Amino acid sequence: MMRHDELLFATLTVLVAVVAAATVTGLVRRFVLARGMIDVPNARSSHVEPTARGGGLAIVTVVLAGVSWSWVRGEMEAPLALGLILGGGMVAGIGLLDDLGHVPAPRRLLVHVIALGGALAGVGGLPEVQWGSASVDLGLAGDVLAGLACVWFLNLFNFMDGIDGIAASEAAWIAFAAAGLASATDAPRALVSVWLLIGAASLGFLTWNWPPARIFMGDVGSGFLGFALALLLVYSTGCSGLTVWTAIILASPFIADASVTLVVRVTRGERWYSAHRSHAYQRLSRQWRSHARVTGLFLAINMVLVLPAAWVSVFRPELGPGIALALLLALGGAARAAGAGRAEPTGDAS
Repeated sequence: MMRHDELLFATLTVLVAVVAAATVTGLVRRFVLARGMIDVPNARSSHVEPTARGGGLAIVTVVLAGVSWSWVRGEMEAPLALGLILGGGMVAGIGLLDDLGHVPAPRRLLVHVIALGGALAGVGGLPEVQWGSASVDLGLAGDVLAGLACVWFLNLFNFMDGIDGIAASEAAWIAFAAAGLASATDAPRALVSVWLLIGAASLGFLTWNWPPARIFMGDVGSGFLGFALALLLVYSTGCSGLTVWTAIILASPFIADASVTLVVRVTRGERWYSAHRSHAYQRLSRQWRSHARVTGLFLAINMVLVLPAAWVSVFRPELGPGIALALLLALGGAARAAGAGRAEPTGDAS
């Protein structure tokens, strides 16, 4: 558990990062509006008003500045710091180019693979996986699986950034929950600090992005957050009480919705990477005519179901696999019941 001085430092980190991210987001919004970086609604949009995009650049700026400062002061190990700075910078850069114009999906995917591959290699890949009462070292196969899972997680974060507030609030939730769980297991201070930094930066951006959003995150932000969260979740399993199953549980609402939607659409013969509005959260936002209610629903699921499940997976790791599977099945079933992946009827563009 945190000592008094560590708690004070953590509180200051959060306050400074929230204010910095909110301030930089305002500056970015002014900049992009002046240059016409506007997301104009179309038939595949979930918003109805032209809105500035690219606000995730503020999150990238604050997080990478904090990571750089921690590394320079000798608090964060070089492999993790460089993975976040170089790999995260690559992902954010290709995302920004896509926000400015258009980057073909294969090219973006290649950058994601290179960035994640290098970062994961730097931090040592996937450590042992807890299975029941035993720990299993999957070796190279585990590293490959971790890489593929991280690439999928990075892209699903982009897929799930489709209504006001949902991606930023989910990132803040995962980061703060991971920070709390890591702190409870005496994880390194630098790890807890970077989790808090990401959570606070997301929260600062959310002051502009909460429904009705005044600026969108854009690929620069969603890609970076997906990358940073994926890398840190893998890294945390090797130096804190978080397990692979804890990582899956923490992100389970996003994993379930995105995965079910993908499977249904691919089964129907659609291109998985094409634009659409058939995620469960998008369907609910149209049915309820409210982005805030859907974003609030995801936060409620996290607090009521996900947090207790994640806590048990940390302190009773032998239960982790069963809890993760049960939660994914339950949330996946709920997403399917809400219409995840269902073909959009003609005229369903309101």
